[in-house]
Amino acid sequence: MEHWNSTLGSGFILLGILNNSGFPGLLCVTISVLYMLALTSNGLLLLVITMDAWLHVPMYLLLRQLSLMDLLFTSVVTPKAIVDFLLSENTISFGGCAFQMFLALTVGGAEDLLLAFMAYDRYVAICHPLNYMVLMRPRVCWLMMATPWVLASLNALCHTLYTMHFPFCMSRKINHLLCEIPPLLKLACEDASRYELMLYVTGVTFLIPPLVAILASYTLILLTVLHMPSNEGRQKALVTCSSHLTVVGMFYGAATFMYVLPSSLHSPKQDNIISVFYTIVTPALNPLIYSLRNKEVMGALRRVLQKYML
Repeated sequence: MEHWNSTLGSGFILLGILNNSGFPGLLCVTISVLYMLALTSNGLLLLVITMDAWLHVPMYLLLRQLSLMDLLFTSVVTPKAIVDFLLSENTISFGGCAFQMFLALTVGGAEDLLLAFMAYDRYVAICHPLNYMVLMRPRVCWLMMATPWVLASLNALCHTLYTMHFPFCMSRKINHLLCEIPPLLKLACEDASRYELMLYVTGVTFLIPPLVAILASYTLILLTVLHMPSNEGRQKALVTCSSHLTVVGMFYGAATFMYVLPSSLHSPKQDNIISVFYTIVTPALNPLIYSLRNKEVMGALRRVLQKYML
């Protein structure tokens, strides 16, 4: 099969989900509204946690990192998808595709690890409250915030470089919302089965241990909460943890579907729907899930508004 030269300015065509839907205009408006919601809610949460000194504790510093990741994740994908649809221009350069893949893998991988650290933070706060300030001292907290970025960026760099080294055939059409590895490998002219196996192993390694750590943390938390004598303390712990578990379920469900399940078990259409879920829907909902049910965040928001804007 004839190859096309990706080094001479050729690129790919992102078919995405908008052009293949029955109501592309309505879907574009919906995605635009969700993106604006993600920008507003995550930006506001970042501002509130940064400006309010009462929220400068490990739980909210980690939450600020989550908001930053969600903001970056959705901004890597959504604006281009909307502009491409409006201009009827779905091309992306070879370098642009590699850059988008690297950013998406970095932010997605970092969020995966961060959620595990957030679960550990809740475990320490609820199960070992007297030792919380020792176990979650500033140095440990900063290490928890930096480690996901470092490990995820290294993993993303390796996968991006290896994926983009494949020669690609005449078909330049990526039947996906963004440049991700599974749909891009379908365009490779060489046999990529060994790399797909390595990708599967990497996906399992990145997803399963953090998920196991999260489930173990919340199992221990649940056992501790059930023995709490105070109904108010029990309710506060359950509200905080249920918000986190909702986010965990949405993120890990989508990531497992995309990177752990064999490609033969899901179609390109299903992949597109899942990609919209974890790149657009989840970043818009995460800050609402955390803030609307959190009295401390809402109280901090009122203080910031009264101090700086009213």
